[in-house]
Amino acid sequence: MDDLTTELSSVHDVKISVCYMLDKLNRPVTADQLYEIILDSEVVNYFHYTEAFSDLIKSGAISKKNINGTECIVLEEKGKLSSEYYNEFIPYHFRKRLLQSAFAFFAKIKRENDADIKISDVKNGCEVECVIRDTDFELMDLRLYAPDREQAEVIRDKIMLDPVGFYNKVITYVLNNQEEQFDIDIYD
Repeated sequence: MDDLTTELSSVHDVKISVCYMLDKLNRPVTADQLYEIILDSEVVNYFHYTEAFSDLIKSGAISKKNINGTECIVLEEKGKLSSEYYNEFIPYHFRKRLLQSAFAFFAKIKRENDADIKISDVKNGCEVECVIRDTDFELMDLRLYAPDREQAEVIRDKIMLDPVGFYNKVITYVLNNQEEQFDIDIYD
């Protein structure tokens, strides 16, 4: 396979890639999440993925299992064996893009769980309400004014890049805040 190829060109390669990714993630993944990760990686097209997924279920390489009330895709022993041979058949850049897509997807989910940001129209602009939480505990509930919806959306998007980092910066600023100092020179 040529390293300049932009996507996997056979259903067989896609099946191995799906098994490899599930093996490396080693965490519950729903069918919708797997679909989004695979297609966001731009390594696999929709048609190859659909056929590969169906074949993997039929062959028993992957299965659907209920985990904590959610139907998840689970890599079975047959699929684990397929993933062991991945390095021999699939170029590194495909593996890397698949895993980057998966890690980015789960990082996004974590950010969304860490923060809840709502934009409301108010007189002369918008209010951005930002709630940052740590598991079951609310760390911060902050309201910010923005002169228009476009700026409110920028504020929301910037906070969502790293909600915990935003919270840490606010706390650091508060803890380092000092009374304003005045330097006065008096001449007689």
